[in-house]
Amino acid sequence: MLKEMLKERNVPELKTREEMLELIHTDLFGYMPPKPDKITFEVEEAIIPKFCAGKAVCNRVTANCIINGKEFSFPFLATLPTDNKKHPFFIHVNFRPDNPDRYMPTEELVDNGFAVLSLYYNDISSDDGDFTNGLAGILYPEGKRGATDCGKIAMWAWGAQRVLDYAYTIPERLDLDCATVCGHSRLGKTALLAGATDERFTFSYSNDSGCSGAAIARGTAEGGERVADICRNFPFWFCENYKKYCNNEDNMPFDQHYLVASIAPRKVLIGSAALDKWADPLSEMLCCVASSDAFNNGFKYEDRPPQIDDKFLEGDIGYHMRDGLHYFSRQDWLRLIEFINIHK
Repeated sequence: MLKEMLKERNVPELKTREEMLELIHTDLFGYMPPKPDKITFEVEEAIIPKFCAGKAVCNRVTANCIINGKEFSFPFLATLPTDNKKHPFFIHVNFRPDNPDRYMPTEELVDNGFAVLSLYYNDISSDDGDFTNGLAGILYPEGKRGATDCGKIAMWAWGAQRVLDYAYTIPERLDLDCATVCGHSRLGKTALLAGATDERFTFSYSNDSGCSGAAIARGTAEGGERVADICRNFPFWFCENYKKYCNNEDNMPFDQHYLVASIAPRKVLIGSAALDKWADPLSEMLCCVASSDAFNNGFKYEDRPPQIDDKFLEGDIGYHMRDGLHYFSRQDWLRLIEFINIHK
């Protein structure tokens, strides 16, 4: 049934990872910012007293980068268990700098055996059309971009990759073979791009990322977001070339399964919410089906539209759908933990 839906939507066949990433760069997100010429880290330890009842410490880390000869710094939080063991970890690109946060139940994540490195996305560059602040100001001194220059999502993904650079400085605390990048909504798109363009991430998790994230763009369900909608409201997330596909999805030389398939052969989990019609859960599940052949152990699913409490976690690409609205919930985190524990 689901493969027939993909045929009806005329979804393009998979290409090589290099070919798919090139299209993602030229026609969707733009080319990634360059890696820093130099990066160092300053650590302020134990900024929250008695954090997690002493089971973890919350440190504030500042990444100091030299990019094209210019200085750029940003902070993030590192929550590390205090048991002197090496832990799998999340890099969570978050909407707020809070710890814990309504999208990040930190103590429960620690109780499940994980460390958490959390990045507030606006500390990289603001979520708007201003290309003169933060990393954007370093990349575009005059605030202007070319057709394939990156938008804000690629900058936020770059930030997640720099946080991963920090993780590599403390291998005695973090299991570098079990690094997960995750995010919700626009930051779910960010997590997919970060995972697709950095092979150090073992797992990538997109929660309710929808249009231009984990949802097939062709044949969007009634009430779902389309390319014209997202480009009208948030053109600064993408490269300028993406606007060519407003009301023109059928002529895209790619679809969102190219982004997801570019993460292979590593692991990726896609999360949906039943009442989040704007993100189009069916199109998100179809993206998993369309991406399946790129993975060594592809998508293992029941051949029907998604249902509440579905969890298809056995393949290298997984999918789950919960009840409720557009939100990064405790249940989403627990599904992600379950997926990681199956595959790590």
